[in-house]
Amino acid sequence: MDEHKVIDSRGSFCPGPLTDLYAAYKESKVGDVIDLLATDPAAKSDIEAWCKKSGNELVEAKEEQGYTRIIVRINTAPR
Repeated sequence: MDEHKVIDSRGSFCPGPLTDLYAAYKESKVGDVIDLLATDPAAKSDIEAWCKKSGNELVEAKEEQGYTRIIVRINTAPR
C-alpha cells in the first residue's frame, strides 16, 4: 500500500523544506505521496525544480492560510 506522508517545514527556510522533502524521499517507495507544508516563499520553485531533475511529480502546490501545501508523488526509487 502506498503511503501518504505529511512533512511540516513551516518556519524553516532554504534549504530546509527541500532538505526535509529529500529526507522523506529517501525513506519512500515509488507511488508514495509526500505532502510538504512550507512557509518559505522559495519552497515552491525549489521543489518544482527538484521534481523535474529527479523525475518525481509535483502534483499540486497551493497557498493555504499562511503557508504553501506542496504535494509530490514519488515516481523514482530513492538512490
